[in-house]
Amino acid sequence: MSRLVAVDWGSTSLRAALLDERGAVLETRASDDGMLKVDRAGFDAVFEAELGDWMDVAGTRCLMAGMVGSRQGWVEADYVACPCSRDDLVARLQPIGGASTKRRDIAIVPGASCVVDGVPDVLRGEEVKAIGALELLGTDSAKVVSPGTHSKWMTLERGRLVGFSTAMTGEFYALLRQHSILGRGMPPEGDDALDGAAFDDGVRRALSGCGLLQTAFGVRTRSLFGELAAKSLASYLSGLVVGEELRCRPLAGVPSVALVGAPALAERYARALATCGVDARVFDEAAVWRGLWTIDRLRRDRQGAER
Repeated sequence: MSRLVAVDWGSTSLRAALLDERGAVLETRASDDGMLKVDRAGFDAVFEAELGDWMDVAGTRCLMAGMVGSRQGWVEADYVACPCSRDDLVARLQPIGGASTKRRDIAIVPGASCVVDGVPDVLRGEEVKAIGALELLGTDSAKVVSPGTHSKWMTLERGRLVGFSTAMTGEFYALLRQHSILGRGMPPEGDDALDGAAFDDGVRRALSGCGLLQTAFGVRTRSLFGELAAKSLASYLSGLVVGEELRCRPLAGVPSVALVGAPALAERYARALATCGVDARVFDEAAVWRGLWTIDRLRRDRQGAER
């Protein structure tokens, strides 16, 4: 029996899927034991508690992606410089080795690095999403977007990650929502249901405005003058920051992108991209599982060829 435990272990959560030899998902699990909650000495214990029973079955391997491979994670995995291929990632897989008390067959997928306008940029985990999206699309070239706290815009050509850039959109939204005057008068956090019209308005104003430092103040003034209801302010602000992200992207001539992210957030990005005339194919965590399975398949092929 050949099985893969595919793990996306990020800063705030751990998500895992048990995959059969064809990549079909047999079961999924999730917990809030993210990297920020686990000290370095505790990763092994969390892994065993959450996934040890899956690993007890003979022939089971594990591949992990995300911040678990960062300097603050379980074991630091390298960054592979762009342009890089799937084979380059396989060649730099970071085994856990003896770190696990039961010496499990566990490895971490390396991150990727590139230089944008003379400044280094990095990602961890999104490279796996991009590989999975290509597999699900049935193509070897695409623009892949992973929205989130730090949104990643990745360009893949002939199966190679040739470059990417990061936008701190989600983090800026949280800072403005929680720690600026713009958050006053908004409903409590957690009550940010999407107001589509307000969000779309924010996107349009961002695309035609002079930058977020100016457009953001309109959240306050439009509230003061009764142009926006309190329940619509968070959606308007969300539209402004997502629109600002798109304003700074070279979207001319880009007919479509693959969006890989949580459904609610992906929906917002798809709406915003439609405003720019860009079609979006949306993928959820299935892209992560397919990406990890693809890397594992290539690793097994390489091991078989070396025997």
